[in-house]
Amino acid sequence: MIIKPIRTENDYEAACKRIDEIFQAEEGSAEDDELEVLLTLVDKYEEERFPIGMPHPIEAIRIQMKNLNMSRNYLLESLGKSSGRMSDIFNCRRRLTLNDVRNFSKLLHIPVQVLAQEYPLDKPKAKEVQEVGKGAATC
Repeated sequence: MIIKPIRTENDYEAACKRIDEIFQAEEGSAEDDELEVLLTLVDKYEEERFPIGMPHPIEAIRIQMKNLNMSRNYLLESLGKSSGRMSDIFNCRRRLTLNDVRNFSKLLHIPVQVLAQEYPLDKPKAKEVQEVGKGAATC
């Protein structure tokens, strides 16, 4: 077993080819040890070369609601939010509060790290700006 670091695309392809060859190695064998080391090296190489960022917090909520077949009404009832407040959150006009992050995380099984990310709010439309000038509440 000769194992070397994966530094290039050719190294990566060779490691993947070897993994395919020994994938069914008997547990505890030398090939099984080689497989474990190669998988670790390939994983590290892929993380560095092909990073996958975290999803947008609101998109993560929408996706998980769909995955769990959860309606917006059920979410409103479960979280005790008004439809207006929820609309502001879903349309990125209002940020998730720390309490929202905790509640959404628990209810939808989304990691807190995903929901607690900073994200830009949508700018108010011209009509909303005029209403703000007339004394309407802002976020």
